[in-house]
Amino acid sequence: MAKEARSYVLMLIGTFILGISFNAFLLPAKLAAGGVVGISTILYELYQWNPTIVQLSINIPLFFVGYALLGKNFSVKTLMGTVMLPLFIAATAHIPFKVHDPMLASIYGGILTGVGLGLVFRGNGSTGGTTIIGQLLKKYFHFSSGFAQLLIDAAVVIAAMFVFNLELALYAMIAIFITSKVIDLVQLRTSSSKLVLIITDQEEEVRRLIHQEINRGFTKIWSEGGYSKQQKALLFSVVEQSEAVYLKELLQTQGTDSFVIFLNASDIMGRGFSLPKDYMRGE
Repeated sequence: MAKEARSYVLMLIGTFILGISFNAFLLPAKLAAGGVVGISTILYELYQWNPTIVQLSINIPLFFVGYALLGKNFSVKTLMGTVMLPLFIAATAHIPFKVHDPMLASIYGGILTGVGLGLVFRGNGSTGGTTIIGQLLKKYFHFSSGFAQLLIDAAVVIAAMFVFNLELALYAMIAIFITSKVIDLVQLRTSSSKLVLIITDQEEEVRRLIHQEINRGFTKIWSEGGYSKQQKALLFSVVEQSEAVYLKELLQTQGTDSFVIFLNASDIMGRGFSLPKDYMRGE
C-alpha cells in the first residue's frame, strides 16, 4: 500500500513539474519539443487554442483507443497522467515568471521536463499522448519503442519548423535531447560511485588492498588473456569516489602489475550503499 501511494505521489509531483516547465519555458519560447505538448504549442501559436483543452481533446481519445487495442498496457496510472498533466498546465498557466529566450528555455525547460517525466516513470506511470501512438506503431508495424517515439517527435519538430522557424525547431531538438538525458539520470539515480575492474596475477596483494585498506567487498572470477592465454584473476568491486581515488593511489604505489578500469556506477543496491555496510549476522 505504501509503495503504491509513493507511486501516485511521484506521478503528482512529476506532472506538476511538467506543467511548470511548459508554462515557464516551452510555451513562452515557442518550443514545440515533441508529443502532444508540442502539438498544443503549435496550435496555440496558430489559433490561440487553449493548451489544456487541446491536450485533453487529444489525450483522452488516444487513451481509449490504446485501451481498446493494447488493453493490458494501460491502467489507472496512465489515465491519471493523461488527465493530470493538462490540469496542472491549466493550474500553472499564470505563474509570474516566464522565459522567452529560446536557448535558456531549451536548457532549463529540457531539464525540468526530464525531471518531471523521470518522476512519472519512476512511479510506473505515463502521461499518455503520443506514447500511446508509439506503442501502436510498435505493435502493428514492429518498430522499436524508441524509434517510434523518435518518428512522432520528429514530425512535431518538422511542423514547428514551418509554423515558427528553423532556429526554434533546432532549439526544440536541444530540449528533447536534454530531456532524454535527464530522464535517465532521474530513473537511474546516477551517483559518484565507481565500478572497479582489476585484472591481476597478484591476487592476494590486491585482495588485501581492497579488503583492509578501503574496507570493501569484491567478487572474483577467472579470466584468460586473449593474446597471452594466461589465467588471471578478475576482481571487481563498487567503491565511493574518494575510495576509488585512494585505491588508484595504492595500486600505483604498491607496484602491483594490474590492469585496472574505473567505470561510473548508478542505482546501486546492497550492503554498503542502499543498505548499511555492517550488520548483525544471525547465529
